Amino acid sequence: VQLQASGGGLVQAGGSLRLSCKAPRMITSVFNGYDFSWYRQAPGKERELVGSISSVASGRRIKYADSMQGRITISSDNSRKTVQLQMTSLRPGDTGVYFCSADRDGQRSWGQGTLVTVSS
Repeated sequence: VQLQASGGGLVQAGGSLRLSCKAPRMITSVFNGYDFSWYRQAPGKERELVGSISSVASGRRIKYADSMQGRITISSDNSRKTVQLQMTSLRPGDTGVYFCSADRDGQRSWGQGTLVTVSS
């Protein structure tokens, strides 16, 4: 599974970013069968879950981790085979590499990550 993450960059504290995770080689029906998650990895720290969205069959249910609850929105555009992570009120502590993953039948695939840097 090929995943392409994009949208990272440098932003001032309080700013917003929208990250995208695209699965360019999936057909839509296959894309719809995957659960997708966003993770982040701060410098020197372990990768942590930011939030997830379930497959279409499971209702595209969304869960958010406590660390960014209230400041993020995860959505999917199934026709474009893209999952997005909208982040607002960013803090320096949100700095890190953000990864998307695709899960199905116990198998997980990772995208390459996109760097988010929040300056104070």
